[in-house]
Amino acid sequence: MSGLSERTKASLLFVLVFCLIAATGLFDSWNVALGIFNMGLISAIMALGVNMQWGYAGLFNIGIMGFVALGGLAAVIVAMPPVAEAWAAGGLRVILGLILGAMTILAAILIYSRMAPGRARVLAMLVVLIGGFFLFRAVFDGGVAAVEAINPASTGYLGGMGLPVLVAWPVGGLLAAGAAWIVGKTALGLRSDYLAIATLGIAEIVIAVMKNEDWLGRGVKNVIGIPRPVPYEIDLQNDPDFVALVTGWGYDPVVASSITVKLAYAALFVTVLLILLWMSQAALKSPWGRMMRAIRDNEVAAEAMGKDVKARHLQIFILGSAVCGVAGAMMTTLDGQLTPGTYQPLRFTFLIWVMVIVGGSGNNYGAILGGFLIWFLWVQVEPIGTWLVGVLTAGMEDGSWLKAHLVDSAAQMRLLTMGVILLLVLRFYPRGLIPER
Repeated sequence: MSGLSERTKASLLFVLVFCLIAATGLFDSWNVALGIFNMGLISAIMALGVNMQWGYAGLFNIGIMGFVALGGLAAVIVAMPPVAEAWAAGGLRVILGLILGAMTILAAILIYSRMAPGRARVLAMLVVLIGGFFLFRAVFDGGVAAVEAINPASTGYLGGMGLPVLVAWPVGGLLAAGAAWIVGKTALGLRSDYLAIATLGIAEIVIAVMKNEDWLGRGVKNVIGIPRPVPYEIDLQNDPDFVALVTGWGYDPVVASSITVKLAYAALFVTVLLILLWMSQAALKSPWGRMMRAIRDNEVAAEAMGKDVKARHLQIFILGSAVCGVAGAMMTTLDGQLTPGTYQPLRFTFLIWVMVIVGGSGNNYGAILGGFLIWFLWVQVEPIGTWLVGVLTAGMEDGSWLKAHLVDSAAQMRLLTMGVILLLVLRFYPRGLIPER
């Protein structure tokens, strides 16, 4: 491919990836292929957000899952119906407790910024923080206990606002952006390796809160039945017009309903991805984008030219995190449930980073390509590996320790394949499959 133009190379790579997904539909199942395609779209959006932070500004954020989890929480807060009994039992006390906690932190910040350094400032901050903490707990704990006591088997939380779930997608971005502002104000002054540690720790804190605060999103008991922006399969199967249409085309209504729902999701996800890609490309080609890359390449020179490096880093950190929050809300909408236990920072953060590095950091199209390619491999490598091991061990005697070991190891092909792909790309394409121009 060395004689081809960069645009032709990129087009061929995208065609290759989509052919792999289409081959899955032809030889396996279109339901599986569309499932891979939809999660590939969400993965591409996550990779796009990380590419903004790393490819534009060189910010090493490994707390991606924390922002994705906040996006997922937004789907619950926005779309689920409110639990009236829980609000009546302790909802106002919970809200009042949160307000008191926020006011305590704000008061401590004001004291720190307005009082002269010294013993008086330290004592004042201690009084405010300790007194505010006990007041917060006195109000908040009672409200939480009352809320979580309301039918804990099926609710035990406050619920949401009962709005259309599509509203949750931008709200997820706003929640992640707010958290990113707090993180960025405290951590962006750190060196890159310390920033990585800080963001990972904060992501763990976010996920731990979601797992343990049942009043917020039922914790590890999960929230199921999040409303959909598309029809339910059973409703399509009970629609005489739909059944007549697909039966006339020779399709089973059950299979056709599932494929129709996945296609509807795909249309929504493609729309969001195209909007974000257009905005990302416009930003990258603008003077602002050139300034961000100048800061990435040489912070000292950019600062000498009068650029506020820390403010620009905060800006791009918030934007990238907001995109990850949108993707998190989309993923929870697709799943139809919020399961905090599935947000594993090290595992899935590694996967998103592989997408960005393999696709080509600094190039939005490269990040999208990496999202599709790596997710396809992540899903398909295990069944392919199991089949391959079965072929290789077909001639071995049943009960052989070597055959048993190879068959048991087939499930680990995912991580091995990701590592091999990353090594090959870094060796032969160190700037990614679609490098930055």
